[in-house]
Amino acid sequence: MKHLLSLRETPANEIGFLLQTAAVFREILDRPIRKVPTLRGRSVVTLFYESSTRTRTSFEMAAKIMSAEAVNVAVALSSVTKGESFKDTVQTLQALKADCIVIRHSASGAPAFAAARVDVPVINAGDGRHEHPTQALLDMLTMQQHFGRIEGLKVAIVGDVLHSRVARSNIWGLTKMGAKVTLAAPRTLMPEGTDGLPAAVADCLDEAVCGADVVMVLRLQNERMQAALVPNVREYSRLFGVTPARLRHAAHGLLVMHPGPVNRGVEISSDLVDGVDGIHTAIGEQVTNGIAVRMAALYILMGGGSIGEPAAE
Repeated sequence: MKHLLSLRETPANEIGFLLQTAAVFREILDRPIRKVPTLRGRSVVTLFYESSTRTRTSFEMAAKIMSAEAVNVAVALSSVTKGESFKDTVQTLQALKADCIVIRHSASGAPAFAAARVDVPVINAGDGRHEHPTQALLDMLTMQQHFGRIEGLKVAIVGDVLHSRVARSNIWGLTKMGAKVTLAAPRTLMPEGTDGLPAAVADCLDEAVCGADVVMVLRLQNERMQAALVPNVREYSRLFGVTPARLRHAAHGLLVMHPGPVNRGVEISSDLVDGVDGIHTAIGEQVTNGIAVRMAALYILMGGGSIGEPAAE
C-alpha cells in the first residue's frame, strides 16, 4: 500500500490489515505512558485546507505517540496566500523531507492529485464530497470492538448523505467487509446515482433503522449546502432526527454512532449523545479509535511490517 486515498479503491484484505494493525495499536492508548519508538526520526505533515479539530489532532497525536515529528501547515499563514499552487505546495513539502503528507481539502480528488506528483505517501483526511477513509476505518474498528465482527451487520446510515464523504467511505468499506448498508435521507439530501452504490435506500428513517445493528447518524452539513435543501431544521429533525423513541424497532444490542461534530437536537437528540439506558452510543469511542486507526495508517504507509506483525517498541 503506497497511499490511502479511498476505500473504494482499497481491497478488502488491505482494509482488514489496517483494522488488524489498528487493534494492536489501540492497546497502546490504554497504557500509562503512550509512547513507542516505531517511527522515530520520521516526519508527518498535516496540510489542511479546511478547519478540523478531531481529524488533524488525531493524526498529530498518532504521529507523536509513535515518536514521529508532527508538523502542521497553517494554510492561512502559508505561501498559499501568496499564490502558490497546490502542486507546488505539496512538492515543497516533499523537498522539505516530509515522510508522509496528510491532506484535507474541499476539492474532491485533491489528495489523489497530490499523490500523483510526489514520491512520499499521501493520506486523504477528507476531500470534498468524495471520501474520508480513516473516519470509515475508525467506525469499522468501533463496530468490530462492539460486535466482534463486521460481516453480517445491518448498518443504517441516516442524514445528509449528499454532502457526506464519511458515508461514501463507509458504504464501500463496510460492504467490502460483509456488512449490509441502508441509506435514509430526505430526497434533497440523497445523491444522484445511488443505484451505483452497494447500498439499499429506505424511504424513511423508521424503515432504515428497523432491525439495524448500527445506526450511523450524519451531521447536517449546512456549510456545504449551495441552496436550502431542507424546509427548516425543525422539519428535518421531526422526520430524520434520531431519538431513543425512533430506535425502538432496531436490533437488540444496537450501536449508535456519529462522526462529529454533533448538532444536538437536530440530527440526533441530546440525551442520545449523552447516553440512554439500553442504547450504546459510541461517539467518544470513535474519537479514541481514530488515533489507533491513524497510527496504523501511518505505520503501514511509512514502512510497517507484514499482516499481523505487532508494532515494534
